[in-house]
Amino acid sequence: MALTVDNLTEWINSFAQKVNDQKDYLSELDTPIGDGDHGNNMARGVKAVQESLENKKPAELTDAFKQIAMALISKVGGASGPLYGTAFLEMAKKSKDTTDLGELFAAANAGIKKRGGAQVGDKTMVDVWEPLSDQLAQGSLAQEDIDKAVNGTRGLVAKKGRASYLGDRSVGHLDPGAMSSGYLFTALIETEGIL
Repeated sequence: MALTVDNLTEWINSFAQKVNDQKDYLSELDTPIGDGDHGNNMARGVKAVQESLENKKPAELTDAFKQIAMALISKVGGASGPLYGTAFLEMAKKSKDTTDLGELFAAANAGIKKRGGAQVGDKTMVDVWEPLSDQLAQGSLAQEDIDKAVNGTRGLVAKKGRASYLGDRSVGHLDPGAMSSGYLFTALIETEGIL
């Protein structure tokens, strides 16, 4: 379970494809509980990431993570840009010491929680990142784990962000950030040689 610049790039390109394919669905999920723009924001972000990695091919893993983070922060609007950006910045810092996925994702999850102030159960991307980071640390991650984490947000009351204004009316809706995070983890397990 080690990352290289090549399989990181392949993973991120796969994630970008999933975001682009599901852009309208992500925005649909965001419409009842957010601003309705999560899909478009994420699509703009992953395009910027791909362009950055293509135009300035990073030699080191740390540089690749930084480029991904900066592109996401600069192009993704709303809370998602800073949160995803923080995740990859934390991975950049951690990658100076290790390429172990469990450790990288644990650092990313801690960064997301600190930046957004969310905990598991708040109906945010943390509800996906935390359990799946734990799975990676144990050396196993399967699609059913991802689906369970994403679908688990449906029954929660949102406590952070725009969705929190709805209170109990947020129950029954999937969290869009959790869904896009699910695509990130799915892309990860589908990328050969990473796990």
